[in-house]
Amino acid sequence: MPTTRDYYEILGVARTADGDEIKRAYRRLAMKYHPDRNPDDAEAEAKFKEAAEAYEVLSDVEKRRRYDQFGHEGLRGAGAAHHDFSRMNVEDIFSMFNDIFGGFGGSARGGRRVARGYDLETEVSITLDEVLTGCERDVEFTRMDICQTCGGDGAKPGTKPKTCETCGGHGKVQQAGLGGMFRMVTTCPHCRGRGTVISEKCSTCRGKGRVPKKRTLSVKIPRGIHDGQAVRVQGEGEPPAPEHAPRGEGLRGDLHVVVRVKPHDLFVREEDHLMLEMPISFTQAALGAEVDVPTLEGSHKLVIPRGTQFGRMFRIEGQGLPNLRTGRRGDLVVVARIEIPKKLTSRQEKLLREFAETEDHNVLPESHGFWSKIKDVLAG
Repeated sequence: MPTTRDYYEILGVARTADGDEIKRAYRRLAMKYHPDRNPDDAEAEAKFKEAAEAYEVLSDVEKRRRYDQFGHEGLRGAGAAHHDFSRMNVEDIFSMFNDIFGGFGGSARGGRRVARGYDLETEVSITLDEVLTGCERDVEFTRMDICQTCGGDGAKPGTKPKTCETCGGHGKVQQAGLGGMFRMVTTCPHCRGRGTVISEKCSTCRGKGRVPKKRTLSVKIPRGIHDGQAVRVQGEGEPPAPEHAPRGEGLRGDLHVVVRVKPHDLFVREEDHLMLEMPISFTQAALGAEVDVPTLEGSHKLVIPRGTQFGRMFRIEGQGLPNLRTGRRGDLVVVARIEIPKKLTSRQEKLLREFAETEDHNVLPESHGFWSKIKDVLAG
């Protein structure tokens, strides 16, 4: 039966998530619970199918609208197609989302299909200063790789896989449909699409032809990259699945390195611009001043004109971040925040009171000592 869990909860995204966030969340779950990584794990396969069902709905604008408005019932009513993923073959699920994994089953080359492996995803964290300059990061990840013991066919060295008698080596079988009026082609249940069966399995990969392998790469992060954007490293994903390429023929998938930019203590990013709240004294605001404004590269002189009001913005051109495509830098926008001193010396207070007398505003009289205030209150 289809799941009744909340689709957003399954993918771990907010209800306001955009298409890219939903796609990334699905990709992570799909790779985590992929049957090749979790052999003979029914719970992992169930989560794999559950994630696929959630993505199938939330990636479709109309289905997502109905789901947001009516929940699961909105997908069952009004003639809406609702797939029973619990009965689907894992391979069928991936075929629905080949755009995410780079073309599950292959791509065309020279008029023929070329098998292609799955894409992978990992994350790195960088600072705002590194967004300005660009940087390199070493990333470590685990991918399914071709077993070196058997060469990827899953058979014990010295033996060879045999042609599957059920499908005759095609990896597919035909099944009669309703009333025998049509036929469906499905993955062979005996060899699971390989076209061959293994009588003596490789002891290293246990007949899978693939083994998990750790890999470390140095990845260049370009200047101006934004939080959530990804750097694609071509050919660093996984080899094609054994059923498509027993010995790894074809194309590897890609590695997508998602960049997370750490929050900065001073600056807030707005596209290629930076925002900075700059505290100034009320005398600087009233009389004008020249102040040193911090930037990512040091400091910049800024003239505060007389009579500056709270919240006034000043633009310093070219002190923002570089545009990812053009390299042109944005601006630094400085917002004036006027600070009022909490404590005054007696001379400062005297001068301010003299100034207050020249204004048309009433101010509170000088405060009494604490105990005198208490006596006044008690005296009624």
